[in-house]
Amino acid sequence: MLETARTLRDAPAIPVNGAVLIADISGAAFEPETATLLVADLHLEKGSAFAAKGQLLPPYDTRETLRRLIEAVTRLGARRVVALGDSFHDLGADGRIHDTDAAALATLVGSVEDWLWIEGNHDPDPPARFGGRTAPEARLGPLTLRHEPRNGAAPGEVAGHLHPCARLSVRGRGFRRRCFASDGSRLVLPAFGAFTGGLNVCDPAWRSVFDVRPTAWMLGDAGVFPIAGRRLRSD
Repeated sequence: MLETARTLRDAPAIPVNGAVLIADISGAAFEPETATLLVADLHLEKGSAFAAKGQLLPPYDTRETLRRLIEAVTRLGARRVVALGDSFHDLGADGRIHDTDAAALATLVGSVEDWLWIEGNHDPDPPARFGGRTAPEARLGPLTLRHEPRNGAAPGEVAGHLHPCARLSVRGRGFRRRCFASDGSRLVLPAFGAFTGGLNVCDPAWRSVFDVRPTAWMLGDAGVFPIAGRRLRSD
């Protein structure tokens, strides 16, 4: 409990449509009133999917992603988890996952009071054997939780899919990190998976989501740091 209190005290809060979400260093967002952990784009078994196509990657992405997720759930004392889509890299991930990782995932899902899988474009039908519920989207107070951000205004939307990252230059040195992206009305979470890339929030693709360049809560080695949109740089 002391570690949870320390995390909530030290981590930055992101206001979204009247709600407040804690930006955790893991890349998950935490809603303290309901102890709900939001996590996007786990992409479990991405490595094995690439290996099946002849592009060999180290086969440990699922294990590392689960390790980080278990740590966040435990440290924050989450009672509910909502995975915002693309939790599995494809519909064949269930058949490729190692037995040890499958058992760890099922144990994690069973360790909380409620687990909700939001349907993603990579996993429109998440496998049932790990437990939890499935839905296309969900409500959390004034927030709407879904996988893919809608074009145009969507107050209260919390989504994933776009894998936001940000680039910052400090004293001639460039930093590119995963980030939370928000304009105060809606929020896009960083991809949580170990093998996931990122789309720079300065990319034109973001113009359908944010009217102005959003604030980026960049994930650093020692914390999460809010950076105003005007300070961000393109790749």
